[in-house]
Amino acid sequence: MSKQYANQQPAKRHLRFALFGNEYQVNKSVAVQTVLDILSRCHAEIFIDKTFYDFICRNGIGGVQPTGTFTGDDFDVDYVISIGGDGTFLKAASRVGNKQTPIIGVNTGRLGFLASVLPSEVEQMLCDVYAGNYAIDDHAAIEISTDGESLQGPPYALNDIAVLKRDNASMISIRTELNGDYLVTYQADGLIVSTPTGSTAYSLSNGGPIMVPQSGNLCLTAVAPHSLNIRPIVISDDTEVRLQVMSRTHNFLVAIDGRSERLAEGTTVIIRKAPFPIRIVKRVGQRYFSTLREKMMWGADKR
Repeated sequence: MSKQYANQQPAKRHLRFALFGNEYQVNKSVAVQTVLDILSRCHAEIFIDKTFYDFICRNGIGGVQPTGTFTGDDFDVDYVISIGGDGTFLKAASRVGNKQTPIIGVNTGRLGFLASVLPSEVEQMLCDVYAGNYAIDDHAAIEISTDGESLQGPPYALNDIAVLKRDNASMISIRTELNGDYLVTYQADGLIVSTPTGSTAYSLSNGGPIMVPQSGNLCLTAVAPHSLNIRPIVISDDTEVRLQVMSRTHNFLVAIDGRSERLAEGTTVIIRKAPFPIRIVKRVGQRYFSTLREKMMWGADKR
């Protein structure tokens, strides 16, 4: 993770924003309204994800006419704003992909580890953006490719990519190679390949370690392994991970930051570090370890 500061920019600038949002939280619409009102007062160009815009219109939110709407990754802006929880943030990051557009995460969800700006902090955050008083954290992403059946959606993940069993209770076999060297064949419900950013997510819930964002690592964590001597393994993020899955159902799932696709048995999955980072806007002075303690209750003693 690299960090850069943007404190030399003029306070009054003409900026373009792309908005993504959670389409299931009508009761949290105040944050959406706040963002739209502030950007309107700043005379910003506002582009809204078409699905999110339809949600806004159905629920009478807004009153601000956007500059335009978009689908997929068809946007060219200065900043992306994600309004929702960490799941919404991950969806926005996958759509940003290699654009490297900085993302501002407004948290209307529960945890808010990635979407760290509270609704009460939105106005100050956007004022800081216009004043250039913010930091950008570069987070490593990973990408997936296949040798065989192709994938339909974006291939990039900020948190993790997992191969998982499908349809029944039988485990799957996952033959794993690292840079062409055979590691092991996992007998498990699945295998998670996690970035440091995703080490506090699905991997952690399966017993994986916490990795700080600047560590330059990936972690392989088995899901319900059928062996007591299988443990998570941390590898360098310049390692190519190659997986071959065998399943009684002759197919399996691949989950890319939680978005699942079905692949046929015999399809080889290749996972490697993406050639670009995901850029996250942070408040000046915000620290990873304080976030870890506050959000994850790291080291909390309730006795």
